[in-house]
Amino acid sequence: QVQLVESGGGLVQAGGSLRLSCAASGSIFSINVMGWYRQAPGNQRELVATITSGGSTNYGDSVKGRFAISRDNAKNTVYLQMNSLEPEDTAVYYCNLQMMPRLYWGHGIQVTVSS
Repeated sequence: QVQLVESGGGLVQAGGSLRLSCAASGSIFSINVMGWYRQAPGNQRELVATITSGGSTNYGDSVKGRFAISRDNAKNTVYLQMNSLEPEDTAVYYCNLQMMPRLYWGHGIQVTVSS
C-alpha cells in the first residue's frame, strides 16, 4: 500500500546544486522517519540523511555542511537540497521511510555530478 516516488535527479556540474523530492503515499502514520540513502557502483548503500516527523536530522559524514534534509508532514514529502556537489556524490539515491516495524524504499533516482 505504501509507495515512495522520487524526483529531481539528473546531471549537474561539480559545485552545482540539485534538489531531490520524495512523496510517500498510502497509509502513513504521522510519527515516522524519512530519509535518503545512496549507492554508487562498487560501493555499499550508505546513509545520506534522515529526518524524523518532529524535525530531528541526522547526516552522513560525507555530506555534512553540504546537504540539507527537510520535510513537509502535511504532504508526506521529504526533500534533499544538495549543494557544492562533487563527482563523489554520483550515485543512485534511494528514498526511505521508517515506520516500524516496516521499512519502505523508493526505486531510486540517479544523480550524476560531472567534473
